[in-house]
Amino acid sequence: MASKPILHYFHSRGRMESVRWLLAAAGAESWTLSEDAVPHMRAEEERDYRVGERKCNGMIDKNSYGSLMFRQVPMVEIDGMKLVQTRAILNYIASKYNLYGKDIKERAMIDMYTEGTIDLNEMIIRYPFLPPGEKDASLAQITQKARKCYFPAFEEVLKSHGQDYLVGNRLSRADVHVVELLYHIEELNDSIVANFPMLQGLRIRVSNLPTVKKFLQPGSQRKPFEDEKFVEELKKNFF
Repeated sequence: MASKPILHYFHSRGRMESVRWLLAAAGAESWTLSEDAVPHMRAEEERDYRVGERKCNGMIDKNSYGSLMFRQVPMVEIDGMKLVQTRAILNYIASKYNLYGKDIKERAMIDMYTEGTIDLNEMIIRYPFLPPGEKDASLAQITQKARKCYFPAFEEVLKSHGQDYLVGNRLSRADVHVVELLYHIEELNDSIVANFPMLQGLRIRVSNLPTVKKFLQPGSQRKPFEDEKFVEELKKNFF
């Protein structure tokens, strides 16, 4: 039996959350976590890293420096490899679990839709860490882009072909990333998704996949939204 993937990241969403979602959709949601980690972390939490110019109060496992090619996380150990860079990790998982289309044309469409979700998700990832005076403007921008640009585009794709999924009428990483984005947006503004019935249907289909349904339950590997308490703790430890 192949060993389970090992995820190396902060105990937070960040750029690892899309990896967790994709593993869940692939049926690999019960992955192994690093347990020889930082003193202040529980054993079941992922290994906590901050590798770079700052030395973080002795909280980094120095033996792991060599594994982090660019001295930053996320990193995923899978199939005997230590992969870094989020897109590379996601590409490998999608290919491994047949979530990347049947040919080069489908893969191009999947990549195009995925890049759209990344554009908006990057804004959401940064949002909790913004100074209080910048948050209202950022939230307004996120809301506007979701409502006027990204969600209408994905809604139109589903309408145009009348199929259950975005590409090739079967589940792909694009569907998973869009549904993840729907959940994240709804946490910030719960009035937006209701205006897009095709996307609501997609969310229901993906959310009802057994391993995704499990992932969405309390106590899973899914991480909560980074609240002010988490942000302050992160700043205190790493900055």
